[in-house]
Amino acid sequence: MTGSHDSVLVSISISIAVAASYTALDLAGRIRASEGWLRRVWLVTAAIAMGGGIWAMHFVAMLAFSMPGMAVGYDVELTIVSLLVAIVVTGAGFAVMGRSRGAAGPLLVAGIFMGLGIVAMHYIGMAAMQMPAALSYDRLWLAISVLIAVGAATAALWLASRESHHFVRFGAAAVMGAAIAGMHFSGMRAAIFTIAPGFDMARGASGASQSMLAIGVSAAAFLILFLSLIAAMFDRRFALLVQREANALRQSEERFRSLYKGTPLPLHALDRFGLIEHVSDAWLDLMGYTREEVIGRPFVNFLTEASARQFLQDWPELLRQGSLGPREYRAVTRDGAFLDLVSAAKVERDSADELLHVVGGLTDMTGRRRAEEALRQAQKLETMGQLTGGIAHDFNNLLAVILGNLELLRKRLPEDPKALRLLESAYQGAERGASLTQRLLAFARRQDLRPQPVDIPELVHGMTNLLQRSLGPRVQVETHFSLGLPLARVDAHQLEMALLNLAVNARDAMPDGGYVDISASETLLADGEIDDLPAGRYVRLTFADTGAGMDEETLTRATDPFFTTKDVGQGTGLGLSMVQGLAAQSGGWLALRSVVGQGTTAELYLPFAERPVRRKPEPAHPDEAPTKLPPMTILVVDDDPLVLANTAAMLEDLGVAVMMASSGSGALAEVHRGGIDLVVADQLMPQMTGLELAEEIRKDYPELPLLLVTGFADLDRDAIKGIHVLAKPFTQEALARTVRMVKVSASVIPINQRRSRTSASDDAPE
Repeated sequence: MTGSHDSVLVSISISIAVAASYTALDLAGRIRASEGWLRRVWLVTAAIAMGGGIWAMHFVAMLAFSMPGMAVGYDVELTIVSLLVAIVVTGAGFAVMGRSRGAAGPLLVAGIFMGLGIVAMHYIGMAAMQMPAALSYDRLWLAISVLIAVGAATAALWLASRESHHFVRFGAAAVMGAAIAGMHFSGMRAAIFTIAPGFDMARGASGASQSMLAIGVSAAAFLILFLSLIAAMFDRRFALLVQREANALRQSEERFRSLYKGTPLPLHALDRFGLIEHVSDAWLDLMGYTREEVIGRPFVNFLTEASARQFLQDWPELLRQGSLGPREYRAVTRDGAFLDLVSAAKVERDSADELLHVVGGLTDMTGRRRAEEALRQAQKLETMGQLTGGIAHDFNNLLAVILGNLELLRKRLPEDPKALRLLESAYQGAERGASLTQRLLAFARRQDLRPQPVDIPELVHGMTNLLQRSLGPRVQVETHFSLGLPLARVDAHQLEMALLNLAVNARDAMPDGGYVDISASETLLADGEIDDLPAGRYVRLTFADTGAGMDEETLTRATDPFFTTKDVGQGTGLGLSMVQGLAAQSGGWLALRSVVGQGTTAELYLPFAERPVRRKPEPAHPDEAPTKLPPMTILVVDDDPLVLANTAAMLEDLGVAVMMASSGSGALAEVHRGGIDLVVADQLMPQMTGLELAEEIRKDYPELPLLLVTGFADLDRDAIKGIHVLAKPFTQEALARTVRMVKVSASVIPINQRRSRTSASDDAPE
């Protein structure tokens, strides 16, 4: 037996299928665009819309079917089961679609499963029909309905996995709705109803109740689908707003990153684990890395081991307090250079007090540290120079006493050869001490260069003993000089200091001993042969050792001030820079060559000097007594009683009357008493120096000659104008010669009578 369908309800069922398909496709887009729990919400919503819509279409189409004179009812439990089956299989299909990312294999399997589920929903719904007839199915149409269901389900999942425009979605929904309806009506076509025996067809039942039920189900289905579309629309709107805000935030972040990267300050941002998230271009320029080499690496990787430990100790305090004041670290650049840095940091947190990142900045203090170290070294040198000068001055006083007394003692000893030899040895030792003291004073003065023609072989031979003592007994010194070597124009004292510096460096490079070769030769340089050195004749002084040598990097920085490879306290790094400065200021050049394990060679190019006409010095006759001085009265002033007594003894031995004073004020009192022909005063005295004493004497006795005795040579030339100076220590012959010179150059105006300040000023020339 066959029945008929209500055309209106059929149309409504097809509309439900189309609306459900469109809603499902729309909601599938929300599934793809969502994450987390919201994704699951939209999955359930799409399953209810699609599965419930298919079931509503099926149920309304079932209600549209009727057979004349036969009332049809439905089993509630089976009907609910059919609804749940539709929702579950549809939800499972959408879940697979969401995870498959459009892959064909999973979509095909999910489509088959979903199609079979829809078929199961249909035939469970058919089984829920209650009527006085037996139900059987035509196998061909049953197979057709299954194929349509599987095809429609697979197409629905494939379309749901793709982005589509509204018009495309409408077309796809119409096709899917027709396919779903086709599946249903194919299944209905496969149904065969057999009337039960004894049923009276004439008694029939009205279908009004079925129509009302169908309209109610349709209204509920359309309402649910409509609400789902409204929810999807609002969600899409909110998502659009969120996307716009995200784009605006992304643009703002890009502008911030651009500003952050381009800032002239070395800035960095770290995550909670201390890994670098962002750095500025200035940071990269400072450290010498590229951005790809630093992003994601721990900040401590760019610090020295000690600074890395300090940073790891500071990190918990930074996270706990939220900020960290300036801390000093030492970093290592990409090329291995060390940088002294000061870093400050601050923790950035969100509204939930969760750590976002740690922002910090670097300040390069390397140059300042080097300047401070240079200043400290300069202060050390200045202090050492002052100390050396003071010690040398006191040592000069002692040597003056020793030399003077030895000289006087030599006159009074009997003609005992053994005693004279012992006396001569003591005298020579004292003279060597005086020579060493003069070199110490030359270092302490740090005076301007006074270039003069210097005989290099004579200078080197004169300081051979000093060089040997500086090098130590395990280093052998050899010298080689060309015959007829021209003179070099250079400051002799500074050249001696340069050779001593080279000797000290060579000694430290040869702890187990070795050889030092000092040679000099004449060389003719062409223009441009050596940078910044004009063409001409030069004297090349070579100092070579067989020490450890230097690598290329050390050799490049060897002449940098305060650069040294020695341990702390063993060197200042000024040695080679002083040698280079001497060469440059003298108009020459310093060239260094070195090979690791083969030693170092320093070549000092010095400008050529014309050889002056020099008289052959008359040989000294230490055994001959100095000539007696003419009768006079000399006032000797010195705060050191030993020096005072020694100077007075030498003068008395020369036949003059001597008066003594131990201070400037005492000397002025003696001068005021009169009868003084010459004043011999020490320079360094407490309360009043020798120059200050001379100024006081000149006020009342401008014609009174004065001889200044000092161990220093850095006196103000303007201040000592008209005053003769005798360097300590001195011999009796030097003292006698200087006194005669002073007397010859002194005025012949009688000075025995004191002149008043008024008369002195009246006689002064205008």
